[in-house]
Order: sequence, then C-alpha cells, then structure tokens
Amino acid sequence: WALTAAHCFEEESDLSDPSGWTIQFGQLTSMPSFWSLQAYYTRYFVSNIYLSPRYLGNSPYDIALVKLSAPVTYTNHIQPICLQASTFEFQNRTDCWVTGWGNIKEDEALPSPYTLQEVQVAIINNSMCNYLFFKYSFRTDIFGDMVCAGDAQGEKDSCFGDSGGPLACNKNGLWYQIGVVSWGVGCGRR
Repeated sequence: WALTAAHCFEEESDLSDPSGWTIQFGQLTSMPSFWSLQAYYTRYFVSNIYLSPRYLGNSPYDIALVKLSAPVTYTNHIQPICLQASTFEFQNRTDCWVTGWGNIKEDEALPSPYTLQEVQVAIINNSMCNYLFFKYSFRTDIFGDMVCAGDAQGEKDSCFGDSGGPLACNKNGLWYQIGVVSWGVGCGRR
C-alpha cells in the first residue's frame, strides 16, 4: 500500500482502471540515469486507488490509499513507515520532515539531476495555524483532518510538485507518516 493525496488523481475521470499507474520506491532522483535504473528502486503496478469517500475535490479529506499489485520488497533503501492511531497527535513544534521533487522556490523548478529534496518543518497546532492564516489574510479553513506544518520564519516549506509526498516525524527512533502534502500558500512564505 501507498498513502498519498487524493487531489493527485483529480484529472482522472475513471479510477476503476488503475493499470496505467505505477509507484516507485527507493528512488532518489526523479529522472535516474540508465546505469542506475535498477540500482536502488523498484517499480510496482497499481491494482486499486481508493480516494477518501469524504473527499469532494477540495482540501478536506485530501487523502488516498493506493493498493499495489504485489507486496513491496524491503531493502536498505526501501523501508516501511509506521502509522499512528488516528487519535494520536504530535505535540506542537515537533520537528518533522517533508520530502519531494517539487519546485525549490515558487518560480524555480528543481534543477537537474532532480535529487529528492527534504525539509524540516515544525508541527503547528490547528488553532495557531488558523490564527496565523487569518493574520496574514490567507485561507482560514484548517479542518480537523488536517495537520499543519511549517516554519515561522518562512523559507522552509513544501512547494508545487510535492503533492502527495509524506509528512514524517521521528519518535523514539521510529519514523511515522502523519500526513501527506496537500496544499499551502505559495512556497515558504511567511
């Protein structure tokens, strides 16, 4: 299984035939060279795509489960990630990480060799997040199914093209995926 954002499939009118989709694990560059194609990553075909039944094409419930056609083979570069109970909340200001191949600035695409990027962001409780969004005249609807993360100084953020990527936190030496990149206001704005 893979966890991602439902809006990544918005352009698809028929999810009943997921045969055109594949998922790659262990890939460090979005465009690997011929010589490294089999080095670290493995490609899996998709057998089903399940969007949240509550997803209506906007940000609440922007989550999807992707069922793979075969079990994932774990290696040094491909490892599972833990999931917490839905009632568990990471503390405010917990340091977490977002990874992806999206833009590195609002108007700047990730340059070649397209290496996977990571950025450390802090969890921000939803009431504080709503306050900050209202203060800066941004969108103010942070719902209970959302996890807000960012940097008070700006500059550290996910960006266009990172959608569906993981928001992961380390707790006692174990990594937990607590969300997926769904939306934001620009990239790294304060």
